[in-house]
Amino acid sequence: MPYFQFCFLLMLLCTNYACQGESPNNNQAIAKQQTASPTEAVPTKVKQTQPKIDSTTNQYPWKKDYDVRQALINQITVPAGYKRVATRPNTFGDWLRFLPLQAPGAKVHYFDGREKWTQDLHERVVDLDIGKKDLQQCADAIMRLRAEFHYSQQAYDQIHFNYTSGDRVAFDDWRKGKQPRVRGNGVTFSAPNGKIDNSYQNFSAYLYQIFNYAGTASLSKELKTLSMSEMQVGDLFIQGGFPGHAVLVLDMVENAAGQKLYLLGQSYMPAQSFHILKNQAQPDLGPWHLLTDQEKQETAEWTFTRRDLKRF
Repeated sequence: MPYFQFCFLLMLLCTNYACQGESPNNNQAIAKQQTASPTEAVPTKVKQTQPKIDSTTNQYPWKKDYDVRQALINQITVPAGYKRVATRPNTFGDWLRFLPLQAPGAKVHYFDGREKWTQDLHERVVDLDIGKKDLQQCADAIMRLRAEFHYSQQAYDQIHFNYTSGDRVAFDDWRKGKQPRVRGNGVTFSAPNGKIDNSYQNFSAYLYQIFNYAGTASLSKELKTLSMSEMQVGDLFIQGGFPGHAVLVLDMVENAAGQKLYLLGQSYMPAQSFHILKNQAQPDLGPWHLLTDQEKQETAEWTFTRRDLKRF
């Protein structure tokens, strides 16, 4: 064989070997790339230090000993190469970022104190009481957080939800004594009693009856449908039904290329601790989910579609 042909053949063999790669994890890397959209790179494992936030004007009425050091924004690590998307102060999205978390390793419990049957689906547990009855399920916990946000700002006129019957029940009416009376499939309202009760105890009583008569079926009809590209902190995936399910977007980050990741929180059935979900499909991302426009949007315990993304 002429010398130049031998050299050319040797060069082809070396090039082919180099493309194959020597890393034992090469096949895994290729598989990960194939599961993502052709234009979306899968981020590497999430590890990055971040500055701590030492104060906030946000308030969390149920948490008397609130400590900003335990806030989500200080406890959940931002992936390498990403930074949190901007949120305006005094908004629901900013308020969610400062939710207090229980200590690392805390378990998810049901309303009756039992531990959830599986403890490998959550990253952290939000420090939010559950109640003693099987009421604060998926949509209920999200409605509570939305109501708690407005209550913390004394924006009482913004706290309102619909019963499954379609009747609008507002805390602004409730605190003035105009309260709903459910009989069969009908709802009537008492006349205001001339007294105003803005107490947290009365607010909790309002939420209790919302949990009784509202859920995914009613809440999904109240919300605005979004495209995936419009996602913001405070939006939610929801499928209305009996049962349905709902999960809340608690945080978002973005890299220089415009690729976004988001955190999801949920309660479930039976009523249980509100917790931050792990990404079961891409465990290297920890609790972060890659924002895509794919038809199916997978979470640890439910499959949504992109049309299930909605906003208050």
